[in-house]
Amino acid sequence: MSKDRSMEWAEYTKLGSGLTREKERIVTELSLSIYVNGEYFTTSMITPMLEREFVVGNLFARGMIERANDIKSLTISGDTVKVTIVEKERVERCLKIHSDFKVNRDDIFKGINVILSSEIYAETGGIHSAGLFKQKAEPVCVTEDIGRHNALDKVIGYALINEIELRDTFVASTGRMVSEMVLKVCRANIPVVATKAAVTKLGIEIGEKYGLTIVGYVRDKGMKISSDTDERIATERLMKFYTYPERIL
Repeated sequence: MSKDRSMEWAEYTKLGSGLTREKERIVTELSLSIYVNGEYFTTSMITPMLEREFVVGNLFARGMIERANDIKSLTISGDTVKVTIVEKERVERCLKIHSDFKVNRDDIFKGINVILSSEIYAETGGIHSAGLFKQKAEPVCVTEDIGRHNALDKVIGYALINEIELRDTFVASTGRMVSEMVLKVCRANIPVVATKAAVTKLGIEIGEKYGLTIVGYVRDKGMKISSDTDERIATERLMKFYTYPERIL
């Protein structure tokens, strides 16, 4: 679907030297209801881009499918998705990561810089980005969504649809690496995840248990760092290795 659906114009009153009426483009939300084999499954609030990829990645993350061809059909009509999947006994997937992949630290910085170059983020400040990369930070796909979980689902869904070998990739994210995010990465057998944001204690424990390299607080020199109270520019390169640093060269 059209990327233009991700933003719409909204009017607001600005208080400066006086009150003025202005308008700007803001991020949109879509309430997407998913039905699996004729039964209601879930409703997710997403940014209306890459809906198909989101559904595939979300079903994978929830253990409903193991690969894209487990889906017999997938139709999207407005805010409703109808999916038919192969019915089979669900088996708990082993989350242990099996990969000899290693990545240069410069490529981690490049990956984070790529996902931060989002035009939608630059204009609205209201979006999360995620990206999947091969060696030398070659982009496989970059996705955007109001939810960090959704952006990651879209990345994984894209990879499944296009049969990308995930054990030879790394993923970059603008979102915190909380336990659910880390579990999604482990389930996909992606060996390295990097974020510009924080990492939680449970996220670290899960990464340690399943063999995932977690890199947090990635700051490239010149990167804009924003918080609720201020904005500054990074003056030096920084990243923190929380688990399995031997994968980072």
